[in-house]
Amino acid sequence: LTVTMGISRDSMHKRRHTGARRKAIRGKRKYELGRQPANTKLGDKKVHFVRTRGGHQKARALKLDSGNFNWPSEATTRQARILTVVYNATSNELVRTNTLVKGAIVQIDATPYKSWYASYYGLNLGKLKKDEEFKITQQNSRTQSKLNKRNKTRELEANLESQFNTGRLYARISSRPGQSGRADGYILEGEELNFYVRKLNIKKKR
Repeated sequence: LTVTMGISRDSMHKRRHTGARRKAIRGKRKYELGRQPANTKLGDKKVHFVRTRGGHQKARALKLDSGNFNWPSEATTRQARILTVVYNATSNELVRTNTLVKGAIVQIDATPYKSWYASYYGLNLGKLKKDEEFKITQQNSRTQSKLNKRNKTRELEANLESQFNTGRLYARISSRPGQSGRADGYILEGEELNFYVRKLNIKKKR
């Protein structure tokens, strides 16, 4: 007779806050079960569906290569390719294996945002490759006045502008790929960006 231990999310087997062992007064329950982690990797999209309690479904992403990333200060979202995982507060092992989890810091392709910026502000961002040039056509007076008005309030921090020159942006995954089957997030800006840039610089020095 072989007994296999299941993954359980209950607290019956945990010690009390005093350190005393707790006596299990009942067995495990269905609603306390846990499952194997998805460990979503970077690669061609591969999503499995898992039947859950009540006949519902969870999307378990095994591999993902892109996601929808929001640019908070510009209030725009674009689908972008995920290039690599650069930082994870939990473990460097998740960085080495390019594992996509909530809270992971990744580098994404800047091209969709450059294209949007060119159409919205009439300006090209960063250094452009030959095949990446976004043509800014001659605008009529009404459109031009609209662009001029937008440019008066336009702000772009230096740290973010330097990233557009490299064609890669730092972003944070805010969805749960193993639960929703998606790797969506937002572009890092301001103090949060400065914080992670410092962390990455320390990592490089080591």
